[in-house]
Amino acid sequence: MTAVFRTPPKLRPGSRVAVVASSSPFPRDELFRGLGWLGGRYVVSARADFLTRFGYLAGDDERRAEELGSAMRDPTIEAIFCARGGYGLTRIVDRLPWESFEQSPKWIVGFSDVTALHLEAQRRKVVSLHGPNVTSLFRASPAERARLLAILERHEGPSFDDLEVIHEGESAEGPAVGGNLTLVEAQAAAGRLHVPQGAVLFLEDVTERPYRIDRMLTSLHRGGHLSRVSAVVLGSFTECVAGPDGVSVEDVVRERTAGLGVLVLGGAPVGHGVRNTPIPLGASASVSPSGRVAFT
Repeated sequence: MTAVFRTPPKLRPGSRVAVVASSSPFPRDELFRGLGWLGGRYVVSARADFLTRFGYLAGDDERRAEELGSAMRDPTIEAIFCARGGYGLTRIVDRLPWESFEQSPKWIVGFSDVTALHLEAQRRKVVSLHGPNVTSLFRASPAERARLLAILERHEGPSFDDLEVIHEGESAEGPAVGGNLTLVEAQAAAGRLHVPQGAVLFLEDVTERPYRIDRMLTSLHRGGHLSRVSAVVLGSFTECVAGPDGVSVEDVVRERTAGLGVLVLGGAPVGHGVRNTPIPLGASASVSPSGRVAFT
C-alpha cells in the first residue's frame, strides 16, 4: 500500500514565516538579500541571535534547537525557511518537538544539511520542500522562485522532461523521498531513515569524491534501503571530481545503481548545481521511461 503524506496548508501573501539558522554560519550579505525577496511576499520572523557564530555552527546546540523548536511549536508560523545548510542539524534533530509538528504540520524549506529535517518529516508522512535556502534565494532564477511559490501557495508540483535514462525500467509512481546523499546515508547509519515501499528516491551531493559516493550508495544498498524504491532520480553531483584513479562520479552512480532493477534517471536540475528546482518531498512523483518526472 502506497504511503499517503499530508501536505501543510497553503501559504498566501502576508503569511508569517520563520527564518532559522540551524546549521552553519553564513555570509550576511547573502542572507539579507534572500530576506529581502522573502520579506517582499511574507511577514518574516527571525530571532535577534540568528547571526551567532560558534565555530562551524550558527550558535551552540541549545541556541539552534531552541530557535527551530520554537518556530515548530508557534501556531502563527506557517513555514520555516532555513538560512543555509552546511552542518549541524543532525546534532539537534532529536531535540525538536516532532510530536507538535506532526499534529500541526507546517512547511520546512531548504536543502543540503536541511535533508535531516526532510527525512524526519518523511518519517511522519508530512510533505516538505527541498529547495533554495534563504542565502541562495537571491541566486535562484525567476523560474525557480515562481516554482517555489507555486508549491507553497498552490500545491502545484514541478515536472522535468528529457532526463538521462541511466538504467531502463518500468514507469513508477510513489512518494518522493531523499535529498542530500551524505545526509541520507548518515541518517540511515543513525537508524532514522525510513524509505516507504514504492518510493521514488531523489539524491544529490556536493564536494564528495566518487569513492565516497560509492561507499554511501553501497551502505544504503547493504542496509536494504534501496530495495524498497520503485525508481531513482539523480540530481546534480557538484564538484564531485575524480581522484588520481580517474573514476568519475558518473561511472560510480551508473555501476552502483545497475542492480536495483528499477528505472534510474539522471540530470534532474536539483541540488547544489546552477539550478535547484524546488521539489515537494513526500508528494507523489511519477517517473516515465521517456525521462519525464512529474509531481502531483
